[in-house]
Amino acid sequence: MGKITDTVKHIIIINVLLFLVAKFAYPPLQDLFALHFPKNPEFGIWQFVTHMFMHSQQSLMHIGFNMLGVWMFGSPLEQLWGRNKFIFFYFSAGIGAGLIYTGVNYFQYNMAFQELIQAGATSAEISGLMDITKVYQNEALQTVNEIFNIPAVGASGALYGVLVAFGMSFPNAKLALIFFPVPVAAKYFIPVLIALDLFSGITGYSIFGAGVAHFAHVGGAIVGLIIMLYWKKNQFKRWDK
Repeated sequence: MGKITDTVKHIIIINVLLFLVAKFAYPPLQDLFALHFPKNPEFGIWQFVTHMFMHSQQSLMHIGFNMLGVWMFGSPLEQLWGRNKFIFFYFSAGIGAGLIYTGVNYFQYNMAFQELIQAGATSAEISGLMDITKVYQNEALQTVNEIFNIPAVGASGALYGVLVAFGMSFPNAKLALIFFPVPVAAKYFIPVLIALDLFSGITGYSIFGAGVAHFAHVGGAIVGLIIMLYWKKNQFKRWDK
């Protein structure tokens, strides 16, 4: 890991401070800033931005791995691009990840909701069951409940955009995971990582463990790829600092 750049340092500080505030000083901040499903009364439009700075309170690994990734892959990009270009890219990837994740959730929610309606349930009955418990035998009702009630948090969407940009900017850099310690060039490593997330999101078989917003990861990667291709085509090599 090289020297941490100013913007990356400030992003990490903000994430850590908000994590500590939500955990020890003002727990309601977690729900206020997490990204809720738009049909949920807790949803707020600002959450497409703020969810990027909140992390799971159950484990330090979530914020730890995300901030390590922002440091490792974000600092070289900020050094290459400058502050303004990096800030634009980081927030675009994070917000775009939230939008794509929400769009996928809308599709899955509506499919499951219609399945329940066709089975004879009413909207009021479905809502009532969702309020009673979070454990169901019916798969469609479980899908509707989880999407409606479980918000998304974390910088992972923005980080996956950063990973794509890093892979395109430094394709031959060697990377490795803890559980796969063999160094692999970024141009191979990062696409495989994204493909595993896509596989997990589509199949429901999570390679990375439970509670992972796979389509937020894929969404951040897609937005990052689109921006990088646009910049490459239009030769936006550097913005003013």
